[in-house]
Amino acid sequence: MDEISLWRSDFDIPNDISHLNAAFMTPPPRQVLQAGRDGVDKKAAPWTLSRASFYDEVEAARANVARLINASADDIAITGSTSYGIAVAAKNLTVAPGTTILSIAGEHPSQTYAWTVLAKEVGATVEHINRAENQSWAQALSDRVKDGNRPPVSVLALTQVHWSDGSAVDLVAMGALARAHDIALVVDATQSAGVMDLDVKAIQPDFISFATYKWLLGPYGLAFLYAAPKRQDGQPIEHHAFSRVGADGYSNHYDRSMDFMPGARRYDMGERANFATLPMAITALDYLHGIGISAVRDHIAGITTAIAEHAASCGVTVIPADKRSPHLLGLAGPEGFSDGLVDALRAKNIFVSARDGIVRVAPHVYSGGDDVKRFAAGLEDYLSRSKRRA
Repeated sequence: MDEISLWRSDFDIPNDISHLNAAFMTPPPRQVLQAGRDGVDKKAAPWTLSRASFYDEVEAARANVARLINASADDIAITGSTSYGIAVAAKNLTVAPGTTILSIAGEHPSQTYAWTVLAKEVGATVEHINRAENQSWAQALSDRVKDGNRPPVSVLALTQVHWSDGSAVDLVAMGALARAHDIALVVDATQSAGVMDLDVKAIQPDFISFATYKWLLGPYGLAFLYAAPKRQDGQPIEHHAFSRVGADGYSNHYDRSMDFMPGARRYDMGERANFATLPMAITALDYLHGIGISAVRDHIAGITTAIAEHAASCGVTVIPADKRSPHLLGLAGPEGFSDGLVDALRAKNIFVSARDGIVRVAPHVYSGGDDVKRFAAGLEDYLSRSKRRA
């Protein structure tokens, strides 16, 4: 592992900062920031804009995201947040009374609230299941789905990576489980898109929603929604002209057509053609594709593995390698460990976060061996101080 990442110079990160908090937010590469600045300049000169200005980058972003997940550009909608995409899914899935919408314990609110509201409206329930210590999420979910003594499951509302502890969910297995039991599969991939394989041909989900400001190195306030071909005839959250047939040619007169453009475009948010955020997302995706998603994953995995091994040697609880993601590492300890460690590391310019009592260590391509050493030293110092206080 290189002491300094090969890609560190692409980011405006001070030398004394170890940002191991990609699960919270990432700094965009310099070229991504410049794309945003150029977009702001474009908005500052609206006399240079045309109708194409509201479609060219929109379609370029759609195609770039489709490449990331092995989809078609027609399958991609542009939204403002992960929760927007989940809301679209909830609006367009049929959930029968008495059925269960199934998630994993401690699920992120973006994958929780819409289903809670829907379940109340239709007389269904939302269930968050846990797993045994040596059990995978896939096995726990499968056991629950196949349990004939419990209410049938209508929706699997899942993430690929648990947002607090980094444990992984096998989405290919969950896709097969969903198809075998006529269950809809809806995925929040904000903590995995850009690092883990997210092949919709292999998973065959109904919907996947993900934001760009974490692992995709993009802007805040922009997200994408994949809608399977069989889900592309539904109702959008909002109605506007830009997704209607012929709207890309409007100049003076608007036809007010009620017919949508093909594919998932009907689910696009209004004012989707943001002149700053869309170019940033396109440039960020180009950057990641240039490195290669598998190379990104391997680089990050080398760092999390080194930190996991050191943390375990210090007595910190770490999820086994075969059950955790390669890029988001959860560390657990006694009461007060999570907040105490986060604060202690922050004082040394080492940045991580904690969720539900778990410390999240989340490096990215800008991280390297120096960050591993700084984290290890910071962890040892915190544990040593904790012992002395005890």
